[in-house]
Amino acid sequence: MSDHNKDFDFELMPGVPAGLPKGEEILWQGKAQAMALAREAYKINWIAGYMLIVVLWRAGGAYADGGTALMLATGLPYLVLAVAAYGVIYLLAWAQARASIYTITSARVIMRIGAALPVTYTIPFVRIATARLDLKPGGTGTIAIEITDGVRLSYAVLWPHLRPGFARVTQPAFRCIPDAQNVARLLADAAQAKLNEPVVTVAPSGAMLAAE
Repeated sequence: MSDHNKDFDFELMPGVPAGLPKGEEILWQGKAQAMALAREAYKINWIAGYMLIVVLWRAGGAYADGGTALMLATGLPYLVLAVAAYGVIYLLAWAQARASIYTITSARVIMRIGAALPVTYTIPFVRIATARLDLKPGGTGTIAIEITDGVRLSYAVLWPHLRPGFARVTQPAFRCIPDAQNVARLLADAAQAKLNEPVVTVAPSGAMLAAE
């Protein structure tokens, strides 16, 4: 597995810094879905609910003390702050989703991520122990990848493109992608086809070629 900073690579194809070697092809490319990422990673619905409770609490107290006029004077600023907070959180999720490019080729998985500091991770199929799908209603989902050799990846660099709740052994993930079930099936089929590929070794002169 390798990682690259995009500043030092020239992308011949979006999300694939150095292009692909002969015989390798792109099978799928996609991005995180912004609203799903805002819900799953940034917990936008929980934060919006909390802000709404604060608005109602402050407005209700003001109404009890001074009626409708005081309620509006007190509640509206809090409502504006709540809407602004919602907008900022969604904007952060949108920026992360827009900057992400997830790629499955016939030999590996490539993740180009990072809104402020783009980084590319390349994971050959032979380094993938398992891939787990967390499917959500509506078809979006997260495909988390467990790496065989236990390489420690930076949680801070990968976030939010990782499996939630696995900070000790970070698992990179295609986070909140549309049509996740079909993408997971495609990944499984591609990895299986690559791992079952025969390895041809060159025998000494006069001997037969052997496939392992």
